[in-house]
Amino acid sequence: MTSDNHWSRICCVLFLAVFSGIANCTVPSPISAATEACMSPENHQFDFWAGDWDVFDLAEADKYVAHVQVDRILGGCVLREDYQDTNGHKGQSFSIFDASHKQWHQSWVTNRGQLLLLNGGLQSGEMVLTAVERTTEGKDKQIRGTWKALDEGVRETAVTSLDGGTTWALWFDLMFKPHSTTAASKDQETVAGLDTQYQAAVKVNDAATMDRILADDFTLVTGSGKTYSKADLLTEARSGNFHYEHQEDTDQTVRIWGDTAVVTAKLWEKGTNNGKPFDYTVWFSDTYVRTPAGWRYVFGQSSLPLPKTAQ
Repeated sequence: MTSDNHWSRICCVLFLAVFSGIANCTVPSPISAATEACMSPENHQFDFWAGDWDVFDLAEADKYVAHVQVDRILGGCVLREDYQDTNGHKGQSFSIFDASHKQWHQSWVTNRGQLLLLNGGLQSGEMVLTAVERTTEGKDKQIRGTWKALDEGVRETAVTSLDGGTTWALWFDLMFKPHSTTAASKDQETVAGLDTQYQAAVKVNDAATMDRILADDFTLVTGSGKTYSKADLLTEARSGNFHYEHQEDTDQTVRIWGDTAVVTAKLWEKGTNNGKPFDYTVWFSDTYVRTPAGWRYVFGQSSLPLPKTAQ
């Protein structure tokens, strides 16, 4: 509070005390003043970025990477970004239109000790901010970030240069889409469908589909302690020794932790192996990991056959 406002309030109170009902004191409001100071069109050029966002990496097959909240604070003068990705990386940025320099400024800080200071402004409808940081090798690295409003959200792209801007390399390419509580459930649906597809492929000895879903370092551990690799399962499918009448699961549950998903379900297997009949039910847990090529089945574990009374 300024000294002028302070004495204006004191005088107003004294005046009202003596001439109650007569005085009409008007005291400037610091909040109103701050709000009016940020009402210019320039102050709202970046408003298109404000929102509650799910962030996807366009360079990795639209991989979900973070949840971001961008809101206006301090009377609408500052745009604050709260970034939390799936790997524990957290950061906040504070963006403001610097009226004295007629440009936008952004300060970015993270839980990993990172600091980045960018400046720039609106260019052809896109917010373009640039910075120069020092690499560990002592070189100057130029950084250019671009935010563009699209129908489906906001696209943020960053490129870097180590040769003074002669050539540029992509740093990241992100798509901000309106946050949906179903973002995680979409992953659940994808993994659940993939696991169901895998069981269907096993049933008809479809080695090609199994090969696509299984990770190269896949391992299966059974309740009896036996282990099988991807090569073992593909060889078994191609042999045609197994003929399934049933190969379906029930009571399926999918849990997602970032880029890892675990499927648990009850599997009924009935058919013949080299002409010998089998009929049993097991509980299993299948672990999937998200890769640049999509979800892959990396580890499976099954129980011993359940007693008939427990099926």
